[in-house]
Amino acid sequence: MQRFADGVLRFQKDVFPTKKALFEALSDGQSPDALFVTCSDSRIETGMLTQSEPGELFVCRNVGNIVPPHTEHTGGVTASLEFAAAVLKVPHIVICGHTCCGAMEAAMGMQDLSDLPHVRRWLYFTEKAVKIVEQAGQGKTTAEKQDMLTEQNVILQLDHLKTHPTVAERLNSGELTLHGWVYHIETGDVRVFDAQQKLFIPAADYYA
Repeated sequence: MQRFADGVLRFQKDVFPTKKALFEALSDGQSPDALFVTCSDSRIETGMLTQSEPGELFVCRNVGNIVPPHTEHTGGVTASLEFAAAVLKVPHIVICGHTCCGAMEAAMGMQDLSDLPHVRRWLYFTEKAVKIVEQAGQGKTTAEKQDMLTEQNVILQLDHLKTHPTVAERLNSGELTLHGWVYHIETGDVRVFDAQQKLFIPAADYYA
């Protein structure tokens, strides 16, 4: 913990003063440009990845960058999504998966979850994506299947997003755009789901 404490001190001494005006403005409220749903994995640094400033992203993180389909059950992801869409009125929602994801390995049955009942139940929300990979990934290597599942899981969670009333309403009105990303940890590459082509393409091409 000492290095984290030292980091706080460096932030207070060297970083905060250079952005004092920004933080003073943010103390009056927030108006983020996007809800960014990504994995809890410690290797994913949202600010570094997007080169964004404080106040620009409303971030929701969980194991496997999952958005459960809408039900009457209240959960942290659902509450964050509802607040971002209905109150903050973010114009964009990004689902960002990543390579080398332990959650995807576990969903494929590559990890023993017998002592992790909550993780096991949580990963049920990837089940449709797993079944797609089981059918379409025959003959592929384990690594190829995992990459395929990472992409299919992002597509599935985008579908889950659309079941939430606040999202559906704002999509219908044209006030909201959904984005599916996969971040490649080993290369820094980000690929984006192109719904027309039904494949993931480089971010530089998608947003050109």
